[in-house]
Amino acid sequence: MTSRSKIAVLIAVGLLAASATARAQRGPAAAYTHLSPEVLSLACSPSAVLEPPMTPLRITGGQDSFVRRNYAPGDLVTINAGIKNGIEVGQEYFVRRLQVSNLQVITRDTPGVIRTAGWIKVYAVDDEWSLATITHACDPIEIGDYLEPLKLPVVPTVSKDRPKAERDNYAKVIGGSDRRRSFGKGDYFVINRGSDFGIEVGSQFVLYRDKKMAENFLFEIGEGIATEVKPDMTTVLVTLSLDAIQSGDYVALRREPKK
Repeated sequence: MTSRSKIAVLIAVGLLAASATARAQRGPAAAYTHLSPEVLSLACSPSAVLEPPMTPLRITGGQDSFVRRNYAPGDLVTINAGIKNGIEVGQEYFVRRLQVSNLQVITRDTPGVIRTAGWIKVYAVDDEWSLATITHACDPIEIGDYLEPLKLPVVPTVSKDRPKAERDNYAKVIGGSDRRRSFGKGDYFVINRGSDFGIEVGSQFVLYRDKKMAENFLFEIGEGIATEVKPDMTTVLVTLSLDAIQSGDYVALRREPKK
C-alpha cells in the first residue's frame, strides 16, 4: 500500500469515527453489576397494580441527532427533573412501564402489570433536567417510561418444609410482563391474592389446571414461590413446570394446617 493510500484509509476511518460520535452521545461504559443472577432476575420481575401508579419522573429523550425511542446500556437519557426536584448526580432509579391488555381500565379483575425495563444512574444535572446513563436493561428502555428509586430485591428464603396445598382456596394466574399469558420454569407471573390472604415472601405454591371435566381432580402442573407480596397481588417465580402454566390456572398456597 502506498503512502497516499494509507493516508486515505486513515482519513476515512477518522470520518467514520467522527460521524458515529455525532450521531449519539454515550455515557460511561456500563459497568458489570456484580449482582447475582438471582437478584438480577428478581429485579426484572413484574408486579401488578389495581390503580395507575403516580409517575412524575419519566424518561423524556436521549442525546442523539435523530429521533429515537429505544435505549440500551451505556446510552444517555434525559429525565424531566433536576436540582429543583432534588435530583443529584449518582442517584439510581428503576425504569418501569405500566402495561394493560387491550387498553382495559385497571380494576381488580383486570389489574395493570408493571414491567421493569432496567435501571439508570444520574450522570449530570441542571435546574430542571438531568442526564442519566443506563446501567442495566431487562428490556429496551423507552421514552415515557417512569422512574422509581432503586432498591434491589433480596432473594427470598424458602422453607425446606413442604406443607400440603390448601384445597378450595385458590388464587388465579393473572399474567406477566409484556402481556404474557403462558409461563414455564424460571418465569414470573402475578396472582390475584397477597398478604391479606396470608401470603408472604418465600411462600410456596402448587399450580393446578382445571380440565373442566365432571368428577375429576384438578391436574397438577407445577410449583412456585412468592417473590413480591402486596395486600392483594403477589409475584410468583415458577420453580417447577410439568406443563405450560397459563393465565387462569389455579394457585394453591402450601400452608401448615391451623391447630
